Amino acid sequence: MILEASNISRNFGAVRAADNISFTVEEGMAYGILGPNGSGKTTTLGIVLSVLKADSGSFRWFGNKPSPEVYRRIGSLLEVPNFFPYLSLARNLEVIARIKEVPLTDIDRVLEETGLLKRRSSRYFQLSLGMKQRLGIAAALLGDPEVLVLDEPANGLDPEGIAEVRSIVSLQRERGKSIIMASHILDEVEKVCTHVAVLKGGKLITAGKVDELLKGEVLVIASTGDPAALGRAIESSGIASSVVVKETLAEIILNEGYDSAAVNRVAYENGIMLSELKVKKSSLEEQFLELIREK
Repeated sequence: MILEASNISRNFGAVRAADNISFTVEEGMAYGILGPNGSGKTTTLGIVLSVLKADSGSFRWFGNKPSPEVYRRIGSLLEVPNFFPYLSLARNLEVIARIKEVPLTDIDRVLEETGLLKRRSSRYFQLSLGMKQRLGIAAALLGDPEVLVLDEPANGLDPEGIAEVRSIVSLQRERGKSIIMASHILDEVEKVCTHVAVLKGGKLITAGKVDELLKGEVLVIASTGDPAALGRAIESSGIASSVVVKETLAEIILNEGYDSAAVNRVAYENGIMLSELKVKKSSLEEQFLELIREK
């Protein structure tokens, strides 16, 4: 067990920022904490990193209560990274390495892993936003921790910057690190994480495997001269969970494991001519919005 959080709660005045949140992260997981702004993601991470104190609840890392020894096994990037603007990248990391009691020889390794080695002598203020985020991840990687905790690592970045951060995080996951990442960018959670907890208004509304919770339905729109006959054939075949027949077309939601070729095959076997076949997979955004609406 990497992290076990039990009934974590935190109020800021009248605002319930975290409301009895419980979840577990196993070794090797890439665990996403997903939710819109204000859902309690940063508060939850702040509590488990001991930056904030919970009003109630508890958590354990590696089966132990939080301690300096435990946190040496964790690298974290919480909100906006803070560095000295007129120091070079290498000097900024040297300051952090000394605080962490990490050998200075580790600096070039983390700069290499984040694609910043050639900029080691550049001053922090000269960096793009994407490079600043990558330097924050480099700082978290100092000492080669077992776990990375990242709060919105791609926030505010352009598509190129998002792809760079995603590549770095995915590489660390491939190297065996456990990842805990808060994000409101749904596409990033789908591409990076194996498991996800969805928060809304400080409450945990669902948690589980990404491919189960955020599984897209495949909608096939088939145009034909006899949509009613096609609808009957599709229903009899068992390949679809829903068929809606309209004037010149049938809207078909396929069961898992089937694609548009199955629709084409059923039509052919029943002597039905198709004039057009369109495939639409529901977006991750639609599924996520549906999740939080349902709750």
